[in-house]
Amino acid sequence: MLYLGIILLAIVQGITEFLPISSSGHLVVLESLFDLKDKVTVNIMLHVGTLAAILVFYWRRIWALLDKDCRVISLLVVGSIPAAIVGIPLKKYGDEALKNPLLAGCMFLVTGAMLVWVRRCKPGETECRDLGYGRALLIGVFQAFALLPGISRSGSTIVAGLGTGLRRDEAATFSFLLAIPAIGGAGLLEVKDLMEQSTSSTPVLALVVGGLVSFLVGLAALAWLVRWIQKGQLHYFAWWVLALGPIVIAWQLWPRL
Repeated sequence: MLYLGIILLAIVQGITEFLPISSSGHLVVLESLFDLKDKVTVNIMLHVGTLAAILVFYWRRIWALLDKDCRVISLLVVGSIPAAIVGIPLKKYGDEALKNPLLAGCMFLVTGAMLVWVRRCKPGETECRDLGYGRALLIGVFQAFALLPGISRSGSTIVAGLGTGLRRDEAATFSFLLAIPAIGGAGLLEVKDLMEQSTSSTPVLALVVGGLVSFLVGLAALAWLVRWIQKGQLHYFAWWVLALGPIVIAWQLWPRL
């Protein structure tokens, strides 16, 4: 049962980290169903897997940051500021709220609304390297908003990128380059939590399997999403979260009615 739960979480993490349907929201819901005693360690390995998927998929663009796209580094720093300002205190003082399935259900609806809106948003012709610092900061604000469970990080930042005039493929690229410090930073905070624990109760093999599954599934999901974005089909994902949101809300409120 332990391996089944970790593999299922890894599959969900790999898919939802990149598809605009919120990995945090889905993991909050699933973790409430599976009794994992070592959630911090498991989450670290799942995030390592999806981070590795980004590094592999975008390795050429990452290498270009050292040459012709070096200006993008400063844009990523600016775009990462809002998540750092909000995320560190939120992790320390509001961590329990971020694990609330009811909140995730409500925020799924917000993600759906953003994805529906993007259908009316015409993409521009701007490339990442030509993005202004103000627009990079705005995209970063949308990423900070995605700290709430149920708000898709990829969805909100891609929508913001398209809204600021980026090309479809460039909006996706900036979103996932921006994810590298975001996922890495979140992983470091979870490592800190792990170090405060005395021991890890999850077998090493189970953690390795979880990380590998999240990497492979994430790599496939990322390639799939980029193709859909280029075709202007991002709004199709809205129907999933718009249907899932009311189901999760009803599930959470049912015992109270």
